[in-house]
Amino acid sequence: MSAALKLYEQLTEAKDDKTRARLIAEAFDQLEARFPQLADLATQGHVRESELRLQKEIKEVEARLQKEIKEVEARLQKEIKEVEAQLQKEIKEVEAKLQKEIKEVEGRLRKEIEHVRLEIREVEGKLRKEIEQIRVEIKALEVRLTQAIHRQTLWVVGAVGAIVGLIRLLDAVIK
Repeated sequence: MSAALKLYEQLTEAKDDKTRARLIAEAFDQLEARFPQLADLATQGHVRESELRLQKEIKEVEARLQKEIKEVEARLQKEIKEVEAQLQKEIKEVEAKLQKEIKEVEGRLRKEIEHVRLEIREVEGKLRKEIEQIRVEIKALEVRLTQAIHRQTLWVVGAVGAIVGLIRLLDAVIK
C-alpha cells in the first residue's frame, strides 16, 4: 500500500483535528526524511549551468596544460640546443687537442727519421772509408804479390840459368 493511501486511512479514522494534524505532520516528516530539501535539488538549469562551468574550467585547464607543455617543450629544446652546443664545443676542443698531439708526434717522428738518416749516412761514410781502405790494401797486396812473383820468377830464371850453365859446364868437362 502506498504512503498516500495509508495517510488517507489514518486521517479518516482519526477522531479529532489534533490527531489529524499530528498524522499530517508525521507524513511531512517522513516525506522530508525520504527526500532532500527541495532547495538542495538541482534543476535542469542548474545542471546545465554546472555543465557549462565545468566545460569552461576544462577548457581553461586544457589551455593551461597546452601552455605548460609548450613552455616545457621550449625549455627542453633550449636545453637540448645548449647540450648540443656544449658537445660541439667539447668535440672541437678534443679535435684541437688531438690535432696538436698528432703534430707533436709527427714532429718527433720527423726528428727521429732525420736522426736515423744521419746515422745511416754516417754508417755509409764509414763503410765507404773501410771499402776504400780495403781497396788500397788489396792494391798494396797485389803490388807485393806481383813483386814477389817477379822475384820468384827472377830466382827461378836465375836458378834455371845456373842449372843450364852447370849442365853446359859439366857437358864441356865431360867432353
